[in-house]
Amino acid sequence: MSANETAADIQKRAADWVFERHDAESWTAEDQSRLDAWLNEAIAHRVAYVRLETALQRSGRLAALRNGARKNSEPAVSTPRRRPYLFAAAALFAVAAIAGTGAAILSRDTQTQTFATTLGAHKTIVLADGTRIDLNTDTVLRAKIGARQRLIWLEKGEAFFEVKHDAARPFVVAAGDYRVRDLGTQFSVRNDANHLEVALVEGRARFEAANDRVRMRQTDLTPGDVVVATAEKVTISRKTESKLANELAWRRGLLVFNYTTLADAASEFNRYNTKKIVVSGAAAARLTVMGKFPATNVDLFGKVAKAVLGVRVEDRGNEIVITKPGEE
Repeated sequence: MSANETAADIQKRAADWVFERHDAESWTAEDQSRLDAWLNEAIAHRVAYVRLETALQRSGRLAALRNGARKNSEPAVSTPRRRPYLFAAAALFAVAAIAGTGAAILSRDTQTQTFATTLGAHKTIVLADGTRIDLNTDTVLRAKIGARQRLIWLEKGEAFFEVKHDAARPFVVAAGDYRVRDLGTQFSVRNDANHLEVALVEGRARFEAANDRVRMRQTDLTPGDVVVATAEKVTISRKTESKLANELAWRRGLLVFNYTTLADAASEFNRYNTKKIVVSGAAAARLTVMGKFPATNVDLFGKVAKAVLGVRVEDRGNEIVITKPGEE
């Protein structure tokens, strides 16, 4: 084991070995010798490999990347044998510690405090009353907790709130021209440029305008309600419990896709990583993916996309370019 080898390095190499071991058309004695040599270098190597291998065996039901043939009439890309457990291995890489995760305790204080996360990181804030706030990637949040009210400003990014209701101290989240008032609830707020999304998971909440510039009546939300506000309009739709759970998988360091286009999947990955995924060409962009992926491992995603979708994947250092053969 190298003195400079980190836990993340070991996890990545263990995942590589799992891929090679299970995806090889033939696994030779020489291959086994190389694996044994790596495993014998350090106990940490063996632990990482066994954890992934064991979890993989339990996760054969995880969905694989698919080319969306059932969704559209585009001919399937010819690829080597497509193994559902390839994506299981990808998801299992999330057993590694999530880089940048942190926690903070926020006591009752009339001073405004600011909390922020970097790209790919998330942080948990716990109020003195037990309210929990999870901050997603690239998020800035300000909080002012007083004796009569609890005020939160989500400047940008995404956060999930598990609020301890207190009628004597209202809990209000302001984002852009709107605010969400807790009525005893769990909800998420995502504040992007010209796009605000509020999803109620549990309990009740009130969505309302934060100032006179916006003309709208207040709306009381029930679990499953999702509000999307742009500069042009405000819409309310419904999502299932499982759909909301998938969209909140970032709290566990995962991205979950269900017949998501490769272009949209790349866009989500790019929210979490400085190394960007670029999908070149309309045909490649239309391919669809299913599965669970560690949000901060674009290299692993590229490797699996190449193996299962048959796309061309080029690592250019600060970006991964994905194209469909024949469309370069």
